[in-house]
Amino acid sequence: MKQLAFILLMSVHGFAMAADKTLTAAEIVELLTGNTAVGTWIDHEYRQYFDEDGQTIYAQKGQRSSLGRWRVNRTRDHYESWWQRSDWGAGFSITVKDGVYYWVSSTGSTEPQAFEILEGSQLVFEEK
Repeated sequence: MKQLAFILLMSVHGFAMAADKTLTAAEIVELLTGNTAVGTWIDHEYRQYFDEDGQTIYAQKGQRSSLGRWRVNRTRDHYESWWQRSDWGAGFSITVKDGVYYWVSSTGSTEPQAFEILEGSQLVFEEK
């Protein structure tokens, strides 16, 4: 009986682990291109639009927007960005868990940050 319970527990655990998916470079390009990511980054609401030409606009609620560049590292399957005051960053993988997207730092500098994708450019914050 204990063996059966252990096997069932491991099967459920294995199924839960299989539910996590890390996007490939091609999937990241498809997800981000022409769309807006919306979420909370370390307690700050943000919206980030990813243009087809590699430009990105980062809007944080109550702050001025920033213009940068974005690309996908096809060798590492990472999203990378460049901003005026920094060089190309180490990048983020994108995972999906239970239908929610997460930015996952390649350096482990932050906890995974949940976000959602809106179609097109949607940088305006709505008043609540």
